[in-house]
Amino acid sequence: MESKIEIVSTVTVDHSEDLYKIVDILNRTLKRDDLMFGLALDQEDQKKCVFTIYRT
Repeated sequence: MESKIEIVSTVTVDHSEDLYKIVDILNRTLKRDDLMFGLALDQEDQKKCVFTIYRT
């Protein structure tokens, strides 16, 4: 069985200590709707984060 993950949207935002809490609650709440959320530090600017929405 093959899993296909599609990037729906990405946005770069200012880094905040609590951003992971938003990503966590989105993942817990919307996984039944085949959505997944990711957060990563921007490789070029460590003061920014890249927020990504995926469809699974």
